Amino acid sequence: MNHVAPVEICYDNMRFLITYNPTNETIHKFTEELKSYGVTTLVRVCDATYDKTLVENCGIRVLDLPYSDGAPPPDEIVDNWLDLLKNKFREEPGCCVAVHCMAGLGRSPKRRGAFNTKQLLFLEHYRPKVRPRTRSRFKDSTVYCCIQ
Repeated sequence: MNHVAPVEICYDNMRFLITYNPTNETIHKFTEELKSYGVTTLVRVCDATYDKTLVENCGIRVLDLPYSDGAPPPDEIVDNWLDLLKNKFREEPGCCVAVHCMAGLGRSPKRRGAFNTKQLLFLEHYRPKVRPRTRSRFKDSTVYCCIQ
């Protein structure tokens, strides 16, 4: 079975690979493709269709962040995704994170028209959460320390 070629997206020191959903039968070719792009983490946003240990045995971490097809991601998924990116690109600038859903439409879109109205509205109205900062003041000093 032929699959649509992966799409690489680069922004600053971040690289993403939007790819197809493999099966156990196509996993060897799939992992070779991931390695050719330098992928170190693979994010599945759909139900599993393959044994992730086959990917992890190749040195690629698999993270499951599934959510309903055609829907915007729940807050918990968004938070986990943003935490992953913040930590991953700080620890390994320039590394590549791959993402796939089932068909390349509603969760990891690979072509024009893949987003639906609910998802577009979610993106249009999305605002980052303001995380509270803890401030402490050192005695006898005007130096402030902000800890996130």
